[in-house]
Amino acid sequence: MPTPAHILDALNAQVGMEFAASLKYDSIASYFASESLPRLAAFYSTQATEERAHAHRFMKFILDVGGRVKIPAIDASPWDFGSAEAAAKLALESEEAVTASINHLYDLATAAKDHATSNMLQWFITEQVEEIAVADQLLRIIQRAGEDGLLLVEDYIAQKAIGEKPAA
Repeated sequence: MPTPAHILDALNAQVGMEFAASLKYDSIASYFASESLPRLAAFYSTQATEERAHAHRFMKFILDVGGRVKIPAIDASPWDFGSAEAAAKLALESEEAVTASINHLYDLATAAKDHATSNMLQWFITEQVEEIAVADQLLRIIQRAGEDGLLLVEDYIAQKAIGEKPAA
């Protein structure tokens, strides 16, 4: 059974959402780089790369099921955050929005009995649990440290390797 057109449309929208998340992370990384916080910049740069990989994973799936990739227009990303907390909060809000979208996609696929899409989305559902946990943890650490304690956050990232995936 081919993937229904409305699900392909939703998957293409998700590609755009993943690219938009990547751009947000690039903006956040640039903000931290401009603030001379290289570990926070590197962390968010890595997250940007991961979001692009997610977009590519969706694109590959769309192609694998015989669909056409239609990358939607992507809005400009915020760039003037004013504080580390605001930047980290945007990251968490972005992950929450991506999670809600993936859950909606799963609901669509399940309702359409599109087992291939449902199965593919399981990986993303599991991934988003980790993404939200890491974004929330880093936001809370930044909040505890405050703007004057961001060098402690830099040290924490260096020592704990926050967000790094364990070797398989």
